[in-house]
Amino acid sequence: MNKKTRTLLLLAVLLLVAIVLSGCSIPQGPVDLNDPNAGVFQKLVVYPLAKILMFIDSAISRVGFLDAWSWGWTIILFTIVIKVVTIPLTHKQLQSTKATQALQPKMKELQQKYGKDRQKLAEEQQKLYKEAGVNPMGGCLPLLIQLPILWGLYQALYVLANLNQGIPAPFFWIPNLWIPSITATEYQGINFQGTQWIKGAMQAQNYALLIAYFSLPVIMLLTQLMLQKMSQPRKDPKGGAQDTQGAMMSQMMMFMPVMFGYITLGLPAGLTLYWTVSNILSIVQQYFVTGWGSLADWIPSLKGKEAGTDTKVLPRTAITAEPAVSTEPSSPEKPVKRRRRRK
Repeated sequence: MNKKTRTLLLLAVLLLVAIVLSGCSIPQGPVDLNDPNAGVFQKLVVYPLAKILMFIDSAISRVGFLDAWSWGWTIILFTIVIKVVTIPLTHKQLQSTKATQALQPKMKELQQKYGKDRQKLAEEQQKLYKEAGVNPMGGCLPLLIQLPILWGLYQALYVLANLNQGIPAPFFWIPNLWIPSITATEYQGINFQGTQWIKGAMQAQNYALLIAYFSLPVIMLLTQLMLQKMSQPRKDPKGGAQDTQGAMMSQMMMFMPVMFGYITLGLPAGLTLYWTVSNILSIVQQYFVTGWGSLADWIPSLKGKEAGTDTKVLPRTAITAEPAVSTEPSSPEKPVKRRRRRK
């Protein structure tokens, strides 16, 4: 399976998951977390997540100085728990990414050698992955697991907003983590349905509100770009040209964080907070496994200051070495003295 086929397969799986999740309607109006007639996704994912968040919030609220911003700390603690639970899968994903990056020089050699014969190139690439023990699709499973959690948390925040009957959930400079919403929700005289709040805040010249709700998506965008660059190998110091397919994939992967940043402008700030904290934790974990990656190409001061890059993968043929030949001059052999026999 070549790189193009794997990419198309991954996109197809993500599209299928998105279609399945799109059929899970968001609960609106009065919500009963123990409703026996609720949908399967609500019973298995949304309502359990809402109950977990309510339990964490009740525990944090008992700490006096955290009470005012309890829902924000609840989301952060929940994010940390999710990251800890998924550490084995995420570590496997990062190891797969690191091993794939180590094979890039050999992959370029194969592309130069079999560039015109696509079938032969795919066979040789698959053979190379098999010999190195690398699974190119090894990094997809954590992403597929995160999607239902992200969508479930998205719905759980709406459920919690309904249960709290419009009581704001402030966190530092963000006035309310429940908004923006998919329904017409008025806050400070501005309609926070989707991205309509941007126009309303500009007309009301409420720049403080614009800065508050633009800041978190911007931070999410920057952390997503950092994480994306860290997951890519550095540029060849010899200045080798990048193949067209790799350049196209790199541009597409750089465009996705920008698209996600725009989408979060119409999502609850609590979900953007979860996404941002998750990115920060992923950056820390990625640093200790693969280092700064191609982020060092953006920030030259990071070169030579990274962990996880000391271990070098040597080809199997380099393991067996010839015995060392001494370069010191050999000492002359002493003559052997023979004893004479007595007559």
